[in-house]
Amino acid sequence: MSARIDYQKAAPDLFRKFVEFSMALKKASSLGNTIFDLVHIRASQLNGCAFCLDMHIKEATLHKERPLRLHHIAIWRESPLFDARDRAVLEWTEAVTHLDRRGIPDEIYADAKDHFTDQELVELTWAVAEINAWNRVNVAFKGVPGSADKAFGLDKAGLE
Repeated sequence: MSARIDYQKAAPDLFRKFVEFSMALKKASSLGNTIFDLVHIRASQLNGCAFCLDMHIKEATLHKERPLRLHHIAIWRESPLFDARDRAVLEWTEAVTHLDRRGIPDEIYADAKDHFTDQELVELTWAVAEINAWNRVNVAFKGVPGSADKAFGLDKAGLE
């Protein structure tokens, strides 16, 4: 598989700015790696983004996420491995990723509000928006899974 366009080279200033946004979001957020990992992996699964799914599974592994939980993200509703807060994250990620024409259902919002402060819910929503943008770019231009491992420090032994 080869990429259609190297979007980093075709629009380097935009790429750098979006990387800066992604890094600023993570740095400014109080959510932590586990939540970002859940958001990035679930949205990438929903959007069929092989590049991002590959990258964020590796990243979660480096963050010491348990392998079985990584396998269960796709089946989180049936899995006993996720607590109520994790479930709220995954539900919110799905709702924001697949916006219904009527918006986010009140019950999903209420559940998220039970687990997150206003600031955290805004940060969570920005995290979902951010990964959805990356997914769309990588799906559109057929980002090759693993092709950015070295640049992002994901080429550590044992992750292949």
